[in-house]
Amino acid sequence: SLSTSGLIELNETVTWSAVHFGVGQQLTTIITEMDSPMYFVDEMVKEAFKSIRHEHHFSFEEGKTTMIDQFYFESPFGILGKLVKLIILKKYMTNFLLERNKAIKLAAEKQAVIA
Repeated sequence: SLSTSGLIELNETVTWSAVHFGVGQQLTTIITEMDSPMYFVDEMVKEAFKSIRHEHHFSFEEGKTTMIDQFYFESPFGILGKLVKLIILKKYMTNFLLERNKAIKLAAEKQAVIA
């Protein structure tokens, strides 16, 4: 098992494992845009979706950091995929991002306390 730490930079890729709907997947994204520390974009390279673009916008005020996610995705399988997106995937992906962001927030705050 390979473990990497540190920050990812423009044009670098990351592959990670996730379980979606009970199916294990290897997900690969690339950082396609970056204006550190204010903004970066990761986009799908290899995944089950037709496309994914995930924008991360940061602002800093009074010692606090705010991150706003903009997440765009297209499901595969044409009209059937669009129907599944409307009925299931939009809510599922929103909840997934909220949970992931809670974990990132906890890790960042723990790091800040240690530093």
